[in-house]
Amino acid sequence: MNADTPPRAGSPRIEAGELLSAQADWDLPPSRHLHFKDVLMQQIDRDSTPSTNASPARRLRLPRPAVLVPVATMALAGALAVTLSGGGHSSAPQTRAATGTAKVNSASVTLDRIAAASMASDTKPVKDDQFVYVRTLTRGNTGTFDGPVKLGALHKEETWTSQAPGPVTELGWIRSSGKDAVMPGQTVPIESTGAMSAGIDHPTYKWLASLPTDPDALVKVLYAETKADGDESKDQAVFGTIGELVSGTIMPPENAAALYKAAAKIPGVTEIPDAVDAAGRHGIAITREDASSATRDEWIFDKNSLAYLGGRSYITHDKVKGITSDTLFGIDAVMQREVVDLHGKAPAGTSSDN
Repeated sequence: MNADTPPRAGSPRIEAGELLSAQADWDLPPSRHLHFKDVLMQQIDRDSTPSTNASPARRLRLPRPAVLVPVATMALAGALAVTLSGGGHSSAPQTRAATGTAKVNSASVTLDRIAAASMASDTKPVKDDQFVYVRTLTRGNTGTFDGPVKLGALHKEETWTSQAPGPVTELGWIRSSGKDAVMPGQTVPIESTGAMSAGIDHPTYKWLASLPTDPDALVKVLYAETKADGDESKDQAVFGTIGELVSGTIMPPENAAALYKAAAKIPGVTEIPDAVDAAGRHGIAITREDASSATRDEWIFDKNSLAYLGGRSYITHDKVKGITSDTLFGIDAVMQREVVDLHGKAPAGTSSDN
């Protein structure tokens, strides 16, 4: 849950220019499957309808498993131009007024509580030949580049993240199912442009266990290894990296606790008393708004157990899209996270439903 090149999975972050032949100067976030669909759609719109006032594409992060965009998805460019044009199951933009106003005080007390709760978890080490399986429910933007944000249908995504220390080019596998899913039902390899070893873009259990557990030392490592994309601030990039690590990986309790305490040291991190994930579960949210990139991300935790539930991402303003207040761009909910021996198959007892 992603640094030296575009956070969230190169390194495994594939530059948009390499992948989409775009003119933008930002990298495609490796662990942003939803964002990839939006970026691809934006590029198609830019190619077909030149615009002199189009704002540069920005990376909008939604806390999700730390994985790379499947390169095989590029074959769907033509189809996505049609299937991502909108349609049913869209949702009216949600504003901050509807989700609760972020408190101006620090969220450090809550993050300390979350850190303490994470220390109570019983986590078994993950072997190099195993995989971290994560099942999520997710909705992402299916609107056009210069049009309003439209949330697609809620659908399921499963990822199997490899724990091989590397260097490897195949970092895992992903499978989506349901309306608005890309390549529904197909298990697609998650690949990097070059072989990579375990690290910020390939966060294995052993690599995570090697990180400092002292929050001050950990913050230094995260800031050193995380790269901000485009107009994103470094603080927001590190916040996003931590979000990806805690949402999509399995790590020792002491390392999880250190990440939460490190997050409390990032300027601008605040708390929202009530937030709802993609599964409709209410919780308390840790959030950070980034003026530089006009985005805001949330991590949602259960109010009682303080377990991680899911995340939401917002665009706070966009002249091209006419956005003047927080508009929900993506939302997800982590429904299952386990260690498995094989990829492409859900753990025993996993529901076939969402």
